[in-house]
Amino acid sequence: MSRHRQSEGTEAHYRDAVYYEQAYRRRRHDVRFYADLAEELGGPVLELGVGTGRVAREIARRGIDVVGVDLMREMLEHAEARLAREPRAVRDRVELRRGDLRDVRLGGRFPLVISPFNVFMHLYELRDVERALATVRAHLRPRGHFAMDVLMPDAASLARDPDRIYRCGTIRHTGDGRRYLYRERFRYDPVTQVQTIDLIFQDAEDLGKLKVTPLAHRQFFPAELRALLHYNGLLCEAVWGDFDRGALEDDSESQVVLARLAPHSRKRTSQ
Repeated sequence: MSRHRQSEGTEAHYRDAVYYEQAYRRRRHDVRFYADLAEELGGPVLELGVGTGRVAREIARRGIDVVGVDLMREMLEHAEARLAREPRAVRDRVELRRGDLRDVRLGGRFPLVISPFNVFMHLYELRDVERALATVRAHLRPRGHFAMDVLMPDAASLARDPDRIYRCGTIRHTGDGRRYLYRERFRYDPVTQVQTIDLIFQDAEDLGKLKVTPLAHRQFFPAELRALLHYNGLLCEAVWGDFDRGALEDDSESQVVLARLAPHSRKRTSQ
């Protein structure tokens, strides 16, 4: 995959923050999980990949301070707009910062760092993963915890015919009010372990109008993920198969990870 294609696969899906918020408005199980975890482990919380603030707002509603970092300006602007609707007590608990999770340094440490909703699947190369985990270590207090989730690789999905376009129904975009025929196309590169999904939107009233949004996800296999965390100074305490903390099974949709800072690992944060 070219660097341009990788960049588009990382950013294109997140430029339309209104559609993003619409598409995932019913996704609440992960929000509850991270907010519960923040209550259990205490704040303040650092969220890497805050997006539109779905998780950060709920944590703040629980009375816990959150610093949210995201690279996409469009997502942060939408997060600010959504936050403005909250009571002042909630607004005052959330700080939003623009930055790249591979190199951001805030100068503070947290008892809990989180990276929800497949953020790490946009780290396509080993050096990107290592830099992101260095960021996690740099911001964790001693005995601090890191929580994240990524999709469980699905063999059937990865083996889909790249020449086939899958019909996914019709959607209405809240931004322009128009109806779109929604389709998806999948391509998987087993060498890079990156799956690219083309999100295809065709105007239902003008079929000549077509928009294709690429979304690229780096696949992490369970043993590989544990090893990456281990060799980057983080010890897995649990890997669950869902946000209710159920066991990881071969048909689980997600890998939900809770890790802690390994003893003496903070000395490696400058590497």
